[in-house]
Amino acid sequence: MASLAGESATDIQFKAASAVGPEWGQTVKACLDELGPVEGCNLGFLYITDALAEHATSIVTLLRGVTGIRDWVGTVGIGVCANDEEFFDQPAVAVMVARLPEDSFRLFPIVSGDLEPLRRMAGGWLDKNGAALALVHADPRNQQLPSLVATLSESTGAFLVGGTTASRSEFPQFTIPGNTATMTSGPVGDGGVSGVLFAPHLAVATGLSQGCTPIGPVRTITAAEENVVLEIDGRPALEVFKEDIGEILARDLRKVSGYIFAGLPIPGSDTADYLVRDLIAIDPRAGWISVAERVQTGQPILFTRRDQQSAETDMRRMLANLKKRVKTTPKGALYVSCIARGPSLFGEGSQELAMIREVFGDIPLAGFFASGEISHNRLYGYTGVLTLFL
Repeated sequence: MASLAGESATDIQFKAASAVGPEWGQTVKACLDELGPVEGCNLGFLYITDALAEHATSIVTLLRGVTGIRDWVGTVGIGVCANDEEFFDQPAVAVMVARLPEDSFRLFPIVSGDLEPLRRMAGGWLDKNGAALALVHADPRNQQLPSLVATLSESTGAFLVGGTTASRSEFPQFTIPGNTATMTSGPVGDGGVSGVLFAPHLAVATGLSQGCTPIGPVRTITAAEENVVLEIDGRPALEVFKEDIGEILARDLRKVSGYIFAGLPIPGSDTADYLVRDLIAIDPRAGWISVAERVQTGQPILFTRRDQQSAETDMRRMLANLKKRVKTTPKGALYVSCIARGPSLFGEGSQELAMIREVFGDIPLAGFFASGEISHNRLYGYTGVLTLFL
């Protein structure tokens, strides 16, 4: 069911809809029928499941032609969501359109290492308006991605939200339309980071839900090599790990897979934030553990548990904190969640969206389930990132 916010022609408005079906053209048309009139809208958010990835160019071309909205941003996910529904492992389209002040946003093309394309396309706009927020979509195959995300945030001054494409086929991003004075490619590409910058006068609020709960104290890595933790607090890493996870799990380390993770606290964070990373190997004889991230001696580390109860508790904490900061009903929302969340963690019934609507009501919303989430200037995992337009 489509959802709309806003009243008069001068108001900021958002409207969202979704559709499911095996034939891309009919599915897009069904989504447009549900969306209804989009008069005055000038920005579109588009998320499609990977079952439709090969039709990405055709889908965005059709949407541009029918709606008259030139600027579209988005990407592909294993799952997508709109309003109160999540769609996994089926061909689905989620769309949200917005009517915003013309000077309040600016799209930028895919940057894969060098930020010159962004400076060329958005430099003048940035100099005039500045950017408080950037919605970004990223190709997880880009090996420079962590540094690229950090550099993008620093160079634009924007707080980043978004995620990495999740696909079992192609990895398209929707970006700057082609045939412009400074850009010759089409509206679909891959390989780097693209998105849209929002000016400071567009009111927004964001929140991050970890979906994990620490199960022990913050400790210190006292010996490490690459991604291998050799010692923690001057003791064999595995010895400390077993102590923190408890006797029952320590008896059978096979049970920790997908349940226990490493947490790497972010220096200087005033919210005790941390990056969650997989445990990829344990050596009982040598007494070390290996995590999916380069680590170094002197770095803090903790261990976390991920299950439905922990995820729900943290989600409700994040929503409650946002509610305290937001004094009006949001006009629209974007939600990026990890593919390991959704129904595999929360169960059926679009539970994450239900929790959002329980707190903020029946607001237009669109998003996707990513292979990595982006918040501020970092890549996360197993998280949910909610952005509210106020």
